[in-house]
Amino acid sequence: MRTILFIIRKEFQQLRRDRRLLPMIFLSPVLQIALLGYAANMDVNNIPLAICDQDRSVESRQLVTSFLESGSYVASAHVADAADAEKSIEEGKASLALVIPPGFGKSLAGTRTAPLQLLADGSDSQSAAIGLTYATLIVSRAQTSRSAARLAGLDPQVLRQIKAVQVDPAVRVLYNPTLASRNFMVPAVLAMILMIITMILTSLAIVKEKELGTLEQLIVTPITSRQLIIGKLAPFVLISLVIISVVLIASLLLFGLAVRGSLLVLYALTLLFMLSSLGIGLFVSTIARTQQQAMMISMFFFMMPMLILSGFVFPIESMPPVIQAVTYIFPLRYYFVIIRGLFLKGVGFHELWRETAALAAIGIVVIAASVLRFRKRLE
Repeated sequence: MRTILFIIRKEFQQLRRDRRLLPMIFLSPVLQIALLGYAANMDVNNIPLAICDQDRSVESRQLVTSFLESGSYVASAHVADAADAEKSIEEGKASLALVIPPGFGKSLAGTRTAPLQLLADGSDSQSAAIGLTYATLIVSRAQTSRSAARLAGLDPQVLRQIKAVQVDPAVRVLYNPTLASRNFMVPAVLAMILMIITMILTSLAIVKEKELGTLEQLIVTPITSRQLIIGKLAPFVLISLVIISVVLIASLLLFGLAVRGSLLVLYALTLLFMLSSLGIGLFVSTIARTQQQAMMISMFFFMMPMLILSGFVFPIESMPPVIQAVTYIFPLRYYFVIIRGLFLKGVGFHELWRETAALAAIGIVVIAASVLRFRKRLE
């Protein structure tokens, strides 16, 4: 035990001497949670809207007012026809265009269908999809209001029969009532930071010892491979626990986002997740000969695939079935479910036992394979 503590103390001394590494370890997580928490926002507001009102009737003006008063759109241009509306999108002046043709008001007043055109900038597919969804809702609400006004003039007996078949849905949004994307992204950013710190720092620290020749000096000492591995990995476990605490405080102070579940469960399952990330870092250190190689291998062969295929941004359910099957091997997939469940839903072990079991199985396999390979390289 004294030998392991000696190695841990040596690792902390090396970290303290590296003045460039310390800010990256403790300050960059706070900076990342702040930047990504504010920047990684999928809520679309103030969409630039080009308005082409060729009807200029009371009904057309009411529709335009509905768009502008919704808070989702801001008028960026008033154009004469559909060609000018398309040109405003092409020039980047607008993301969406509303084209109201002549006769729109008369069609609404009669029994004919009132035509309406919406043009969207498909080069930004996400903003276009959200913008069109908002526009469809606004048009639908306007139509509902007009229908209600017409029904008010009907015979009371007929009106009662119509109202009897109306549907009035009661909608409740659980766990994230405002549907703020920030509440969904911040816990994922915490998982991403934790993976980066444990995986990259572990591989870099061991490869750095190779470059300096100090790893060979440790090998010739009476230190066993088990003691060396524990002594090398333990400091990064402790550093990661400190980073988690710092990021939790930052998310509370910056975004008012606190963990609804148990902190004990969060730390316990985080330690379980670190089995995999530390194991991968240890495995990378047995492959790479330089720190640059370790960084590149970690980034392109492990981190990028895990971030893309673990549900960080893209929903796994929308991926092809073959790709969905591949995602089951990534520990980050299960940790995202765990940390978002603890942050937003306040769940515990009972609800997360499947993810916990999968994370434990993957972690044991990864750390065992990495330790065996590292010990073989030492021998």
